Amino acid sequence: MIFKEIQVSGAYVVELERNVDSRGCFSRAYCNAEFAQAGIPFHAVQANLSLNLLKGTLRGMHYQGRRTGESKLVRCIRGSVWDVIVDMRPESPTYLRHFGVELSATNGLALYVPELVAHGTLALTNDTEILYLMGGHHDPDQSFGLRYDDPDIGINWPAEATVISQRDLEWPSMRSIHGK
Repeated sequence: MIFKEIQVSGAYVVELERNVDSRGCFSRAYCNAEFAQAGIPFHAVQANLSLNLLKGTLRGMHYQGRRTGESKLVRCIRGSVWDVIVDMRPESPTYLRHFGVELSATNGLALYVPELVAHGTLALTNDTEILYLMGGHHDPDQSFGLRYDDPDIGINWPAEATVISQRDLEWPSMRSIHGK
C-alpha cells in the first residue's frame, strides 16, 4: 500500500500496489503492520457496506464524538463516489479544512479518515457500493454531523446531491454551532 498525506492532518489517500499478471491483479487492501509502519494508528474492529442505488445519493457529513472516536478506511468497491472529509478537531492545525477525492472500483483508492473528522460521500454513478473498515464501534449517542452544503465550509461537490436523508438535511451549519 502507498500512503499519501493530504491537507487534513492525519488523513491519507491509500493507493493499492497492484501485482499484475496474465490472470489480472492482486493487491493488499489492508494490513495492520503496514499502517503501523506508516505511523497510522488504525486497527479495524468491524466492516460495513453501504449501497447507493442512485447517482446523486449523498450520505454525510458524519462523525463520532470524543468518547467513542471512530476512524475509518473507506473504499468504493463498485461504481464511483466523491468522498469528502472535514477536520472537526478544534486543536488541529487543519481545523475545518476539507478534502475531497474520487474513490472508484476502477482507481482502487481508499481514504483513511482519523477520529473526529466528518465524512461524507456522493454517488457519482448508480449502484455504488462502499466498504468501510471501522477503527471503533458506532455509538448512536455520540453521532454528530454538519451540513453537506455549509457555505462556511465550502465543499465543492462535483455533481448535484439529489437523494439525501432527512437526518442529513437537518445537521447544523458551523455558524449555528459556533454562533459566528
